[in-house]
Amino acid sequence: MLKLYTDAATKGNPGPSGAGILIVGHGEPVEQSVALPVMSNHQAEFRAAALGLEAVINQGWQDEQVTLITDSQIVVDALDKQYAKHFAAEVTAIVQLADQIKLVIPTWRNDHSNRRAHELAQVGLHAAEKRLAN
Repeated sequence: MLKLYTDAATKGNPGPSGAGILIVGHGEPVEQSVALPVMSNHQAEFRAAALGLEAVINQGWQDEQVTLITDSQIVVDALDKQYAKHFAAEVTAIVQLADQIKLVIPTWRNDHSNRRAHELAQVGLHAAEKRLAN
């Protein structure tokens, strides 16, 4: 069983954003920081979840049960319902990725439980801000 922690950071809403991904459960943890374009905080949270699932697939771990841990209640609710009125495209993309994995269980946890993913998202945000400044 894998634990996939995802988080997003956005400066402004919308604004430059970053995603943080942490996968634990197979040897050394896999960490990623990703600079995202200007988007809303909710869009960034959905994108972080999608990037996390892509990372699981890219590692070849599709046959694993994955607990997707996020501090975004809207992401968890949308994935449970497989619907979000204002984020249909984002939900569809995540569901298509999740369908490639044995089992994905979306789980909400508070910021404190998701600290490392938050730190990685901040690194991604700083990279996004730098990119916009150049």
